[in-house]
Amino acid sequence: MFHGLSAFPLTPLNETGIDEQSIVTLIQRLVNAGVDSIGALGSTGNYAYLDRDERSRVLQLVIHSAEGIPVMTSISAIRTLDVLRYAEDAQKLGASAVLLAPFSYQTLMDEEVFKLYEQVTRSLSVPLCVYDNPSTTHFQFSDELHGRIAELPNVSSIKIPGVPSDLAEARSRVNNLRSVIPPHVTIGISGDPFGVIGLSAGCEAWYSALAGIFPKTCLQLTRLVQAGYLDEAKRLSDLLDPLWKLFFKYGSLRVVSTAAEISDFVSSPSLPLPLQSLSPSARKDLEAILEDLQTLESPDTPFL
Repeated sequence: MFHGLSAFPLTPLNETGIDEQSIVTLIQRLVNAGVDSIGALGSTGNYAYLDRDERSRVLQLVIHSAEGIPVMTSISAIRTLDVLRYAEDAQKLGASAVLLAPFSYQTLMDEEVFKLYEQVTRSLSVPLCVYDNPSTTHFQFSDELHGRIAELPNVSSIKIPGVPSDLAEARSRVNNLRSVIPPHVTIGISGDPFGVIGLSAGCEAWYSALAGIFPKTCLQLTRLVQAGYLDEAKRLSDLLDPLWKLFFKYGSLRVVSTAAEISDFVSSPSLPLPLQSLSPSARKDLEAILEDLQTLESPDTPFL
């Protein structure tokens, strides 16, 4: 399941609770598009703002609505004890894989991170994806540490952040990491502005937040790269540059949640306080961008 497009949907919630019907609606869009896998409770899935019961309920909804598409879910937490509990819940509920970031209040040391993955993988019966997300965890993986962790049982993929924008440099980055990990461990790109360049550089998967609300567009980009049409994929990705600029400026969660609200996929507000969606001026900019995206997502638009 660690190949192709993995769509990471928003978990819409506010101070009144989780918007369960909107979760089902979002997952149905992913099913209809035919994504390769679904990533529940990622950063866009607001896992850090949910308690154990809420996480379990969201995962139940996603798995039930996924119609057999493999579902990976985050088990990240500040304490290892809680990570182990989330791992147990995920396996009992039928998740196909788990996603783990070294999430912590205190900055972790390399050996602490290795021990976290070592302890968690001992209790797993499903594959694990290592979530390398320094913008939220404030932890920087070295390739050497990735190599050590990738040797642990059940580690099957590494979700890396952005790669260099130059294709040759991006390939070098991916190849350097690949040289220190076992051949069965895939590399997946995250950070949607880097999706096409990461896939073109040799990443086997794209772990995408945008695909959580606009799966058809992201699936087209993925399939173009997989078929070897790199120039066409880059051209289409470049058309989304205004959107990528908003991602860099405001963060993918705020942009995706606002886009979901504008598109009437979810009710507003869709983020837990103190988080807020985009300001009125930024929202207006996003509305203009979404007109083109919604055309690409239309059932009448041919799949490239």
